[in-house]
Amino acid sequence: MSGTFTMYSTPWCGYCHRLKGQLKREGITFDEVDIEQVPEAAFIVEQANNGNQTVPTLVFADGTALTNPSVAQVKAQLAAAS
Repeated sequence: MSGTFTMYSTPWCGYCHRLKGQLKREGITFDEVDIEQVPEAAFIVEQANNGNQTVPTLVFADGTALTNPSVAQVKAQLAAAS
């Protein structure tokens, strides 16, 4: 099943691991892309973060992005989109 947003991350990012665990506990589905393995994904993250490769970056279907958000921020974004 496809997620409601894409999380751009890296395997070594502690913030990414923490957020993934929190989202999974809340039952929030998402797709994940490792920006170190997918060069075009790094470009998407840079576009969302003023040229920086900051992770985790979440990109939603409407094109909005959140960088290093809390679970509450993700829930609010999802509620606003529905």
